[in-house]
Formats: sequence, C-alpha cells, structure tokens
Amino acid sequence: MSQQFSTQWGGRTLTIEVGKFAPQAGGSCTVRYGDTVVMGTATMSDRTRDGIDYFPLSVDFDEKLYAAGIIKGSRFIKREGRPSDEAVLTGRMVDRGIRPLFNDSMRNEVQVVTTVLSYDNENDHDALCVIAASCALTISDVPWKGPVAGIRVGQIEGEWVINPTVEAQSKSVIDLIVTGTTEKITQIEAGAKEVPEDVFIEAMDFSRKHLREPLKLIEEVRAAVGKEKRVMAASAAAAELPEGEITDTAILELAHAFVAKHSAEVFYDSPKRSKAERMAAFGTMKDLLDAYFTRENISKDRRKIAFNKLKQIVEEFITEEVIERGRRVDGRGLREIRSLAAEVAALPRTHGTGFFQRGETHVLSIVTLGSPGDEQILQGIEGESKKRYMHHYNFPAYSVGETGLNRGPGRREIGHGALAEKALIPVLPPKELFPYTIRVVSEVMSSNGSSSMGSTCGSTLALMDAGVPITSPVAGIAMGLASNKAGKYVILTDLQDLEDGPGGMDFKIAGTRTGITAIQMDTKTDGLTADIIRETFAQAREARMQILDVIHECLPAPRPDLSPYAPKIITFMIPVDKIREVIGPGGKVINEIIDKCGVKIDIEQTGQVSVTAPPGADLDKAVDWIKNIVRVVAAGEIFEDGVVTRVEDYGMFVEVLPKQEGLVHVSEMSWQRVESPHDLFKIGDRVKVVVKEIDEQNRISLSIKRMTEPPADYQERPPRERDDRSGHGGGAGGGGFRGRSGGGGRPHGGGGDRGPRRPRF
Repeated sequence: MSQQFSTQWGGRTLTIEVGKFAPQAGGSCTVRYGDTVVMGTATMSDRTRDGIDYFPLSVDFDEKLYAAGIIKGSRFIKREGRPSDEAVLTGRMVDRGIRPLFNDSMRNEVQVVTTVLSYDNENDHDALCVIAASCALTISDVPWKGPVAGIRVGQIEGEWVINPTVEAQSKSVIDLIVTGTTEKITQIEAGAKEVPEDVFIEAMDFSRKHLREPLKLIEEVRAAVGKEKRVMAASAAAAELPEGEITDTAILELAHAFVAKHSAEVFYDSPKRSKAERMAAFGTMKDLLDAYFTRENISKDRRKIAFNKLKQIVEEFITEEVIERGRRVDGRGLREIRSLAAEVAALPRTHGTGFFQRGETHVLSIVTLGSPGDEQILQGIEGESKKRYMHHYNFPAYSVGETGLNRGPGRREIGHGALAEKALIPVLPPKELFPYTIRVVSEVMSSNGSSSMGSTCGSTLALMDAGVPITSPVAGIAMGLASNKAGKYVILTDLQDLEDGPGGMDFKIAGTRTGITAIQMDTKTDGLTADIIRETFAQAREARMQILDVIHECLPAPRPDLSPYAPKIITFMIPVDKIREVIGPGGKVINEIIDKCGVKIDIEQTGQVSVTAPPGADLDKAVDWIKNIVRVVAAGEIFEDGVVTRVEDYGMFVEVLPKQEGLVHVSEMSWQRVESPHDLFKIGDRVKVVVKEIDEQNRISLSIKRMTEPPADYQERPPRERDDRSGHGGGAGGGGFRGRSGGGGRPHGGGGDRGPRRPRF
C-alpha cells in the first residue's frame, strides 16, 4: 500500500511516497516539491559480472516532456529520443553524489534511474533527483552506505535561499547544488558570477545545515519500509578454489608488501617520466609480481585476484608516500603546477584560437562567430529556449595514446564541455553589446589530468584572440587529495594520472582574479569535511593566479578588432509595425535583400534587426536598404537618385525609397510648360526630386522644378481645379503615392491594400 512521508523544507512541503509506482524495482519512491514530482528507482542484478575490474553502476536521468505538458517540436518524431545534454548532466551529477558510498569491489550490476513525472515550471528537479535516488537506494536491498541528500542554494541580494525557484535563480549570483550529509559533502556542482572563495565557503556551510530535513525524512522512510541489505557472495574465482589455498586477504597482503618494496625502483626512479612511461611501469610491476608468485607456487586463479587489485594497491602506496613523506611521483611539490604554456593565433583562417598546455595536458580551442540566427534552439521540460554561447569538447583516443572508434561525444565529453562553458558564461559580453552567436570547440590533443580545466584556459585565450570583449580572463585548476583511513590527508595542486586513487578527489575550480565562476567536485572518499573544502579553495586560488599570469603574458586583453575572416554584424531598431514591410509578402522583400547583398538578416519581435555579412558581402547596402524601407519621408527632403517607374499624361511616378513612390505632377516637372511628360521622361530614368508635401493620406507629392531657381521672367499661374481623374483625386486613372505605408498600396482609386503576410521561417 502507498505510504507518504512529509516535512517542511525551505518554506515548502517535501513529500516522499512509496508503494505506488515501480513495485518490482529493488527500491522505488517518488519525491514531490510543489507540483514537481520525481521518481527514483534502484535495482541490482542477481549475478555478478565476471571478467571486469570495476563496479558496474549506471545512473540515468529520464526527461519526459509530458511532465511539463509539452509535445516534441519535431514534425516527424514525437517520442523522446537520445537524452539531451541537460539530461546527461543531471544524470552525471546524481552519479557523482552517490557513487562514493558503494563498495567498489561489487561486481553485480546496479542501475539507478530518476524520472521527472511532473514539472511545475517553478521548482527545479535536480536536487529532487538526488533525494529520489538516495531514498530508493536506502530502502532497497542494494548494499550502500547512504543516505545522502541534495540541495540547491542561491544568494539573492545578499540573502541565502534554499531551493530558489526557476525565476529566482536568474537573480542569484550563485547557483550551487550540493550532495552529502550534515557533516560531509560527496558532490558539488556550481556556477557563479565571480564569487569570492569566502562566500562559497559560507554557501557550503549553509547547504550542509539545511540537508538535515531531507536526510531525516529518508531515515523515516527507511524505518517504515526499508528492505534488508543483501550480503554479497564471495567471488566466483574464490568459490571454485580447493581448500587449503592461500586466502584472498593473504594474497592481497603479499601484493601490498611486494609493491611497497619495489615501487621506488619501478615508479620513482625518474621523476621526469611521461604518463605513458608511468603507465608502462604497471606492466613492469605486474611482471615482477607474477615472477614472485610463481616462485611462491601461488595458483593462477589466486594471482588473478591480486592482479585485479594491482592498480588500486599501487595508488594506495603512492597516496601513503604523499601523506607520510610529501613525495609525488613526478617529483613536484604539493602546491606546484606542471609547466605552463599559452599560445594564440595558432591557426591562420579561424576566427580565434588558443593553445594551452599544462604538463602533458594540451588543449586547442577554436572560436567561431556567427549571426544571431545561428543560436541553438533547446527543447526540454523547461520549454523552448535559445543558446548563444556553446562550448563543445572532444576527447579523441589518440590524446591518451590509444585507439578507438569516433562515435561522437559521450557522457564524459558532454560533462567536461558543459563545465568549461559554465566557467566562461559570467564574463561574456551581453547580446546587446555583442550580438554574435559564439561557438568554441576544444580539441584535447594530449591528456594527463583535467583536460576540462585546460579547455577553460584554452577557451579564454581563443575568445580574446577572436576579439570577443570578455570582461576578465578565466582559468581553472584541478585539485586532488591524498587521504587514508586514519584521517590523515594532503591536498594536491594540479592533479594527474596516478594521484587520483582511493581516498582521492577531483575538485575542479575555475574563475577570474575576482572570484569563482564554476566548480565541479567528485570524490573517492565518503565525503569531504569543511576543513578540506576550505583548504582546497585557498590552495586552488594560488594556482589560478599563476595560470592567469601566464594567460596575461600571452595576451593581456581581448583584441580590439575581430578577425578579418569573421562576419560583421550591424544591429539597429525599426518600428514594430514596419517589420512586415521589411519581410514582404511571402518573404519576397527580405529574400531579395539577402540574395543581392549576400547577408543574413535576423529580425526580433521587438523590432531589433541584425544584419550579418561574411567577408565579401555588401553589408552597408543591405542596412541602407532596410532603413530606407522603414524610413518616413518628410517634406523638404531631397532625393538625388529617384527612379521613374511609370509615366502618365498628368505626371510620372518616381520611386524615392524602396517600395515608396511619389507623384511628380506635370506642373512640377519644369518652370516651363510641359505639354507631355512622355516627351521628357521614360521608365527607368533617374531624376533628382524634392518632397513638396505629404497629404493627410500619406501620399507623396514630388517636384523636379523646385530643385532649381525659377527664371527671372517666371510668373506664378493660378492653380486649376483638380480633375478627379488627374491622379491625386483617386479616380479611375488613379495616381499619387503607391507605397506600402499610409493610405493604400495601389494607385489611388484602386482601393486599399491589406498588406503583406509575414512568412514562416
């Protein structure tokens, strides 16, 4: 039967319900906050997976558009397909928060799935997904050392806010999602507007304090419906061995002792070794260990147990060396960054490039600038939105000296790209000042530790090289941790390969000289204490300042001009009621401008027009064309190059602006009497005219003769009564203004014009 458990949290009711959905899962629940509802399930397979040396955990987030009452925009595919980048990022965030609390020696598959069933456009689902996953695991039979809970924290006008609404998030200077308990934190995801370290520390303390309510609620649910945890069986290899063989524990102790004895000669003999050489040292260690086990008459099956744990054993030894002797494999100091190098303009025809190197991590970032119409359109449960800055991250197999199929970005690539993107967003110029769509692609050329932070530095260089007026350069650094079960720990600056072992962390911090713009943290411990976090922030700031110095030395500020290969954009406003005139019937007018000038034109509903011209296009002509279409003609204006479009007995029509014509009456052609306009003018002639007047119906009267002084003997004749058929009277012979603004668009007498319909683009 369904049971509900509730508590007050941040001024709203948090409710966990069990027993209603997904009863056959190992554990399942729904979490409700406002009208946002998230389901969490946790299930473990009955059998172990043999032949693998890792814990097979998968964490997925299912984004269902029905949750927000949305049908997919595609005309042909209405079903949800591949997860969006946002869905992937949410799944990764949940994963980072719960993974450290599993026994990584487990080989049974565990799958955790969170699904948004209802979304109210007010209460975000990210922190609720953490709570749902944690509760599902806690009440399931899956062995797990939880619970943990998730919380989102913002700061608005100096006040801390628990789980700010979607609207409030846009006003916050910090967007922090924390997973953990009231004592320790297992995951951090944050974006900020250059927030100082001390403010972030305050945010962490505030977060932990307010995790108490959801944690207490999950414990209440466990007490009521929690299942007994499964006892994991011994490995299949151990079960098949005859009695009397050396035990699993003993074989691992022998391996530990052997590694401790021989690590100095295998791993520490040359601090200047490359990553590939250090990885090759594993093979050497394995060969030495195998020879030792052979001499000791230990069976191949028992050796396999030790070999499966060899990497962990080596990493544990390296960790102890750091803790006890402050000794790193490559000989660096604990706060020392590897060698740094920065370069810009590395490619000849791109809009901007930055090449950043930190040790063996090398990242080439390339900027491409496009028109406002190149923005990416996103559709998710939050609705449809546009994205003008995109950062894409590629991690090919050759960057780590391996081979592999190139099948597009995976979850890791999407996550690393999004982190670097988040780090740069706070320093980008607003669209009003810099209307370009910006795409940065970071190609990892070589990787050995935190290529995502290398991408952040490379992107900063590339943006400045492209002339994008960012407010401040941004740099990032990955911080590591060496810790043991005795509680000792040491924080490492600039994490690399063998240093990310058991008891470690990958704490990425990006920011400017002013403050932090992005954070992402995962750990292989059961959580970080407040002291560890505080020390990490201080040590990371030192490193960030050093990297920013290198960036400044390479390029102190954004270039004053864009690349000659970048498009040029001119943005201006037109009256909203003139938009349809620029577009024309069926898009005829705007398409004519595009075709003849070679430009791209984007028109917002506000009347903002952006004209984008690649090299060689006629930008000025296109801008003048549009401005002339919407221009309001005034009496006394002179037009040097009017075009005769029609000649009648009573006068002729002259186009003075695109699609705007006026009548030059026969009496206004010359100071001398003109018997027939046909004798003087023909269609296509270019004439200089002045606007004589504009009547109450917005019809334009033009004059040629008033461009010159009258003869000395000229005498003004009294005006004749106007014949209704002469043009301005609106008779069948109609004439006058034939433009599209004001009173009608056909010759007078022909009635009004309904105006063009705006096409669909």
